[in-house]
Amino acid sequence: MNVLGIETSCDETGIAVYAGGRGLLAHRVYSQTDIHLEYGGVVPELASRDHIRKTLPLIRGVLAEAALGSSDIDGIAYTSGPGLVGALLVGAAIGRTLAWAWGVPAVGVHHMEGHLLAPLLEREVPEFPFVALLVSGGHTQLVAVEGVGRYRLLGESLDDAAGEAFDKTAKLMGLPYPGGPELAKLAEKGDPGRFRFPRPMTDRPGLDFSFSGLKTFALNTLNSELKRVRGVEAVARLKADIARAFEDAVVDTLVIKCRRAVRESGSRRLILAGGVSANRRLRERISVAMESEGGRAYYPRPELCTDNGAMIAFAGWQRLKAGQSEPLKFGVRPRWPMEELPGV
Repeated sequence: MNVLGIETSCDETGIAVYAGGRGLLAHRVYSQTDIHLEYGGVVPELASRDHIRKTLPLIRGVLAEAALGSSDIDGIAYTSGPGLVGALLVGAAIGRTLAWAWGVPAVGVHHMEGHLLAPLLEREVPEFPFVALLVSGGHTQLVAVEGVGRYRLLGESLDDAAGEAFDKTAKLMGLPYPGGPELAKLAEKGDPGRFRFPRPMTDRPGLDFSFSGLKTFALNTLNSELKRVRGVEAVARLKADIARAFEDAVVDTLVIKCRRAVRESGSRRLILAGGVSANRRLRERISVAMESEGGRAYYPRPELCTDNGAMIAFAGWQRLKAGQSEPLKFGVRPRWPMEELPGV
């Protein structure tokens, strides 16, 4: 079964084809970073309009790269939530229309299920059950995974997600959009011993997260220290050291919670997925932590950490081969708890 995947939940247009038994045949991602750069964040209306312009040309390109025609496609998967409602509607409308025109089934895919299943696109994949840490701009969740569609939420962020906290802190520090990767890049130059930020909610039981206060702590530290330092170089070093302290605090918090999750679940397999999972320091620390727990961590390749069509095509393939599909009338769900998904 050849499945065309369409991802338009936010500011990346991702298209891919996944084939059962052959794997990922082709995928392309177009980023809208340049469009939103001057606004310092994603403008939903501009995102929707650009998806309209880019989705069909990308589909043509991916099909050509995979050496397939429309008659070779057996099903279509599109992201139907969570995400920006206008952006989601673009992908859903195009996906459902093409499915009707080509006479194939279509299925709406949960964006975070796509991220969760992305590590299964790699050569070495974890066996079920496992624990998943999903870290992206909009979500930070720990999930017990028994199988496709069989998910149990263990903990989540009560305010800012980890990626959101990265982005907001970067903006407060005057870093350019997109802030998260810029802050991580700046942290590489920072002194890990100059500041120590709190590790929120690690001094109490539970697996929930809270990063909003950490963002405020970083801002207060910056404002306080700026009164003491002089000169361009000194300010640059200060910002790098604050970026490092912030990143270390987020990473440590995630690692502590992951340790708790694998111990409580009894599983020694952990997957890390979502945009923040591309962070080098987080990957290193999670790998070491899982080895010390007698287990192993699994990750998607960096290009499949951010939003992409490959994860949607693969998640859609899982559901289409199980006989699940959407009726001709479709909708999107900007807010959609993953626990509501049916099993496969």
